[in-house]
Amino acid sequence: MTQLAAPRSTKPGRDLPVAITVGVGLLVVVCAALFIRKEAFVALAALVVCAGLWELAQAFARRAIHLPLLPLLVGAAGILVSAYTAGAEALFVSFMLVVGGVMVWRVLDGSGSRALRDIIGGAFAAAYLPFLAGFVMLMLAEGDGPARVLVFILLVVASDTGGYAVGVLLGRHPLAPSVSPKKSWEGLAGSVVLACVVGVVSIQVAFEGDPLIGVFLGLATVVSATLGDLAESMLKRDLELKDMGRLVPGHGGILDRLDSLLLSAPAVFLILALLVPAPALL
Repeated sequence: MTQLAAPRSTKPGRDLPVAITVGVGLLVVVCAALFIRKEAFVALAALVVCAGLWELAQAFARRAIHLPLLPLLVGAAGILVSAYTAGAEALFVSFMLVVGGVMVWRVLDGSGSRALRDIIGGAFAAAYLPFLAGFVMLMLAEGDGPARVLVFILLVVASDTGGYAVGVLLGRHPLAPSVSPKKSWEGLAGSVVLACVVGVVSIQVAFEGDPLIGVFLGLATVVSATLGDLAESMLKRDLELKDMGRLVPGHGGILDRLDSLLLSAPAVFLILALLVPAPALL
């Protein structure tokens, strides 16, 4: 007897009012930290990255990978502060020092056969969270750093929001069904349109720049944010998790909100650094 396939549900999987309220609240906190004092944003970023590392450690433990959490937490703060205070070279050097510290810590731990797996997991965690977040610190350190970081965040939010809204309303053709069944090509088109609009407006309002740079920023953000989202979806599938945590009501875990931001940070940083010269620091 032939069974009929269940229709694909288009109902969003999250409590939308809670998600919107929490999202707006987080944006207000981020803006307050950005424009009251840069150092406050560095501290907030360090707190968020450390929370993400904790979530990742809990998730990896499901596959018997035990991240050396203490050197990762200390190293994450060091990476972010180094990037903010001393620039790109310090970001790369501090990252390598953290990977070395993870290796030494795990070897000295003395619990034998799984050390290599834990070291590789620790190196991945250091690269995925504090290293990529370090590019946000590089943007922040510029003379117009708060504006650069805000434009970066708005671009990623626009990509996510456009993709979600159009995907829920019009999504019919899956983008990557084996990785993230709810993502659609229609949603991707929504991401492109909204991110490019936000890019054009932001680049003109914040920097009085060429609108074409805004379009370029929008397209680059959509590509990097989508890849970041899909990469985290693959990771969650491998770990058999729906969400990476429950720290953010209506959104899941910290990592579920950072996935698009992390991979987009280097892309937006590089484009702004090349095409939008920063004013000299006072």
